[in-house]
Amino acid sequence: MAFVGGVGLLVGCKNGAGGVATCLQVSEASALVGVGKRSAWQCGARGSGWRASSDVRRAAARVAMSAGTDSVAAGRDDDAIWSSIKAKKVVVLGGDGFCGWPTALFLSELGHEVVVVDNLSRRKIDVELECDSLTPIQSMNERMRAWEGVGGSPIRFVYMDVAAEYQRLLQLLESEKPDAVVHFAEQRAAPYSQKNSATKRYTVENNVGGTHNVLAAVVESGLDIHVVHLGTMGVYGYGTAGGEIPEGYIDVLMQPGNREARILHPMYPGSVYHATKCLDQILFQFYQRNDQLRITDLHQGIVWGTNTAQTVKDERLVNRFDYDSDYGTVLNRFLMQAALEYPLTVYGTGGQTRAFIHIQDTAKCIALAVENPPKSGAMVEIFNQVAETHRVRDLARIISEMTGCEVKNISNPRNEADENELVVANRKFQGLGWSPITLQAGLLDEVVNIAAKYKDRCDVSKVLPSSFWNKTRLQACGTSQAAWDKRAANGVISPADEEMLRALSKGSTDTYLKLKEAMSFASKLHDTRAGHCRDARSGIGRDKQLCRWQECGGWFRKTRGQRSS
Repeated sequence: MAFVGGVGLLVGCKNGAGGVATCLQVSEASALVGVGKRSAWQCGARGSGWRASSDVRRAAARVAMSAGTDSVAAGRDDDAIWSSIKAKKVVVLGGDGFCGWPTALFLSELGHEVVVVDNLSRRKIDVELECDSLTPIQSMNERMRAWEGVGGSPIRFVYMDVAAEYQRLLQLLESEKPDAVVHFAEQRAAPYSQKNSATKRYTVENNVGGTHNVLAAVVESGLDIHVVHLGTMGVYGYGTAGGEIPEGYIDVLMQPGNREARILHPMYPGSVYHATKCLDQILFQFYQRNDQLRITDLHQGIVWGTNTAQTVKDERLVNRFDYDSDYGTVLNRFLMQAALEYPLTVYGTGGQTRAFIHIQDTAKCIALAVENPPKSGAMVEIFNQVAETHRVRDLARIISEMTGCEVKNISNPRNEADENELVVANRKFQGLGWSPITLQAGLLDEVVNIAAKYKDRCDVSKVLPSSFWNKTRLQACGTSQAAWDKRAANGVISPADEEMLRALSKGSTDTYLKLKEAMSFASKLHDTRAGHCRDARSGIGRDKQLCRWQECGGWFRKTRGQRSS
């Protein structure tokens, strides 16, 4: 009998040594979980220095998830899929990011040995954009201490630029000999990839270069390492033309001769970022055929939510929350606007249909992929990592009804269809036992609470679009490059921008003036700032690079201070 939060859970045990071991592990796990807010990993009865075995930790994780000891885990019924997890060593590239950090914690909680590799580039882009995470994320060292403080297995952190430090990456693989490499180490924002020529080049060099370094290093190491890559649904383009988007491949008849073939689904990237994911796919196909690498590519939808059952264990473990127009995913951005009681800004008609997944399910799908590698010599395994699809205007309506905020349609900065359908197959993950979180699961309240708790950290001027796909979209949004430059110098904005700013400011003169100042000032700094930060990114070595980024941030603050004065 395992008691969790005052509730008894009867665990059946078979006779024999195996059954006894199972009973012992689950009983220990029950003690580890404890009651109420007590840490799921600490047990005074064993002494302060005792640490559970990996089997016991996994059992505790299953009990915790099934009992709903954390609010974000409540109501979940798929805990049985973790009952046969085998402990592995996993290197998580990009483990400091929005998806990477909660995934690293989840893998660790399941009993895997986790090594996080990151160059902290996402934090550096915060400096470049002058927009921090809404949630106050801690340093990696502090995050590691917090995780061990709640009883988690130690996670090691390696500072490394995967795209620029090939030899170090190779040495890491040779020394660690991981079972799997989870690859998040890519610039993940489509708007940022379209901001200017510097961010376009950076996105291609970082994403494609990093992916190729990973593949080449796995081959050179001679090790049997399973590569798990986080891709995007955007490789397919957005529009099904009446059919269902399959999981990666389509069967075709090639002419002449009606030859049957299975090929990658045609690719229709909608941004430089999406194009890099398409190029990743081509590299995967080559390295699988040429070197028989075992590769899983996960085509993920738009992520919503912030916390997971692991990140809520300690405030220092909190995940990042991006709300700005470059990095804030649409649903999180809407929820931030609602917390501020601002209109929800819908691009164009809002008829764009997109695929969505909760951040907790991102971590779970990665874990399932790690547990189920393709066989050696098999085709690249492709999963559609998607829970549901919604039109953007329907999302806005849901949030509006939930919060009472009005919806405001503004010109679309993106080059995309006004309306599209999206029917997506996701049978592979469901076949592995995954039961996804949907918007009806009640977790929207959790995100709203996060947005409300930290709303004083929000810079409302960052909500407005600041990246445009091309000059046509720039003009459609009420300006031209020349007019933009002119009003940046003169402090004048267009009628279309005026209307948008007044709607966003909701009658507050102070807010209106702040937004107006931000709009006119942002463009004036745009080219100089991009060039300066591009130089900063080229710094060689950790200390030099961090130093130059600190100088970059100081330059921003100094320039803004001169402008304000």
